[in-house]
Amino acid sequence: MALTTAFTELFGVRHPIALAPMGGSAGGALAAAVSRGGGFGMLGSGNGDPEWLARELPLLADSGGKPWGVGFQTWAIDVNAVHRVLEHKPRAVMLSFGDPSPFAEHIRAAGAALIIQVTDLDEARQAVDLGADVIVAQGTESGGHGARNGRSTLPFVPVVVDLAAPVPVLAAGGIADGRGVAAALALGAVGALIGTRFQATHEALTDPTALNAILTGRGQDTERNRVLDIARGSSWPSRYTARTLGHPFLDQWRGREAELAADHRAQHDYRDAVTRGDIPPLPVWAGEGVDLINDLPSAADLVGALAEQAEKALARAGRLTGTACQR
Repeated sequence: MALTTAFTELFGVRHPIALAPMGGSAGGALAAAVSRGGGFGMLGSGNGDPEWLARELPLLADSGGKPWGVGFQTWAIDVNAVHRVLEHKPRAVMLSFGDPSPFAEHIRAAGAALIIQVTDLDEARQAVDLGADVIVAQGTESGGHGARNGRSTLPFVPVVVDLAAPVPVLAAGGIADGRGVAAALALGAVGALIGTRFQATHEALTDPTALNAILTGRGQDTERNRVLDIARGSSWPSRYTARTLGHPFLDQWRGREAELAADHRAQHDYRDAVTRGDIPPLPVWAGEGVDLINDLPSAADLVGALAEQAEKALARAGRLTGTACQR
């Protein structure tokens, strides 16, 4: 039995599961595998780097003709980046972290669906006003970047669902197995956008050191801050912090972000440590659901497994409801 929702019907996919377009790990092979498995794969284009796109976009030919999309960090792109991707006919373009309004009409005019990720209610209202086809409600449990002053997934998603109706909403943040997908549906979402779980798959562009950290990591060891963005000279807006696993620079600079920003020597030391291989080339982005990740499947198989787990979880909940009614 397949779980049919407004999301699966809109995109013609089998399962209400979408790949988060994670910069650095959601390349063409991963997006293609997720789509081939019956979910909705999205390429993590980030800042729209032309060379990266030229390498990864052709790999989407392995999606078996299934629909796929592309995601951008909205603060980091210009309209030319969007047009470069639209030439390849993605089924959807997702905009996150910044003002989506300069790009919305370009996406719509190209015939692609507009997906907007939101981290607070002001962003959700803007997404509705811009005519988003799908809204992603991201809770603070998510790995990677999100709102510094955001809200947890469990209370945030149903509020966005009510605010945005009838626009379909995907839940994101801390979802790493089928029970999380089932919970998203119970909250009124039409599916789940999943990131960290898909980093631990054969097709992900995940550094081996980071992969091992994810497979052995614990949710309690993740934290959200700006230390690593500052250390590596990233231009991420200050309103967005990043949830990562532990890191030597976190231990050294936690709570001293302003001091680190002014210490050019410390930033130079960070770059030298990356060059020497003493620390991973990127922070280990990981959500609070990382405890649930302990294997390395193919992404296509993982989509099916998540959907099956979700169906079983919903069936269990249905039996509990039936038992309660009989009492």
